[in-house]
Amino acid sequence: MEENDSDATLPSDTYTESQLPSQHSVRQKYDAAWAYVTQTVYSLGKCSFTCDFCGKKNQGGGINRMKQHVVGQKGSTNACKKVPSEVQYAMRKSLKENEDRAKEKRGVNVMRKFHDVDDGQASHQGSVPLSRKRNGSTDINSYFKRGLEDQVQPTIKSCLQSKEKIHDADMVVALFFYDVCMPMNAVNSRFYQPMISKIASMGHGYIGPSYHDLRVRLLRDAKLQVSSIIDSVRSTWADTGCTLMADGWKDTRQRPLINFLVYCPKGITFIKSVDSSGIYTNAENFCNLFADVVEIIGPQNVVHMVTDSAPNYKAAGAKLVERYPAMYWSPCAAHCINLIFQDMTELPQVEKLTSSASKITVFAYNHKHILNWLRNRPGWREIIRPADTRFATNFIALQSLYTHKDELQSMVVDQEFRKISRSEKPKRVKQLILMKTFGMGVL
Repeated sequence: MEENDSDATLPSDTYTESQLPSQHSVRQKYDAAWAYVTQTVYSLGKCSFTCDFCGKKNQGGGINRMKQHVVGQKGSTNACKKVPSEVQYAMRKSLKENEDRAKEKRGVNVMRKFHDVDDGQASHQGSVPLSRKRNGSTDINSYFKRGLEDQVQPTIKSCLQSKEKIHDADMVVALFFYDVCMPMNAVNSRFYQPMISKIASMGHGYIGPSYHDLRVRLLRDAKLQVSSIIDSVRSTWADTGCTLMADGWKDTRQRPLINFLVYCPKGITFIKSVDSSGIYTNAENFCNLFADVVEIIGPQNVVHMVTDSAPNYKAAGAKLVERYPAMYWSPCAAHCINLIFQDMTELPQVEKLTSSASKITVFAYNHKHILNWLRNRPGWREIIRPADTRFATNFIALQSLYTHKDELQSMVVDQEFRKISRSEKPKRVKQLILMKTFGMGVL
């Protein structure tokens, strides 16, 4: 290209465009913006760029900066006021394409980074924290450049902030929680304080990710990180072997689902979830379903299969062991304990006791003022509490009733209870609570 008149003031050692060094990038040669920008080299390695529309000259910054000038994008340079609208539109489109290519390139680099985590024993050992080397367990910190815990020393400015500023910052965080109805225990997440630290390290003016970023770009990158962690766990299955676990349950739509998980010394990995609504629950079908999952994991890696102790699961486990002789099957311990508790509740003495306890519990929780009276007693704990197994809840309730025997007896002789004790149910509950054999039976 030819130099315009504004280049007359440049030093005498000026180079024309034909004299530009040959190492200029392909982007400089073929970018569409070169049709509207003149480049001049006024000393070795130093260039100036001139807009052909308004004569604006920039020394440094490259063609991308001049493209922003032509588009009218303020920030790094002034906007051109003489550029035609069709040229401005074409340059804006070119800028958008460059940004999209840069984002795609970053995504590819992230993918390569996480797929290359375990490539090579030496490089792997060099990037893993000492805590992971010692116990061999999977540490999610190793998949972040600086780990989850930020070890950077706090700045003097952050340590000398006034109580008012600290309160203002805390209030903004609290208002976010209140506005989106986020559970308060979210602050116990291992990612909560690292999030605060990373935002603070960005400095004033940082703009958080948008809705689109959270649901597309960042979600894709998070999936890559999780996949990398799972791959590192999978790599140990061949060395240590693993246990395949099948957990049957029902979702909110009452669909029978079977979750398949794999246990190994490095942790538990979720494999898949199968909707068994359309499967006839016999031993043959279950065996084929389990065999498909075994093939996904690798028959040589699975040494143990754990399922419920239902007859169809037990028969399917026996068939699976015949198909894979190196594998053995066993029932789930939690399911067996649950069945033991179920058999215990069917004993006549226990059944009568749980029935009486149920009447007391239902009465207490169905009368608001009675329940409030109990909850205001010092050291009170709820009678009904969740348990690891369904039938264990009955025995936990019995233990709770025995522990709060004195509070319950005080309740039935209190003036508030006498107001409602004329009907049949309160009288029966009072009789059960004051009955000596009830406490002895629970004990």
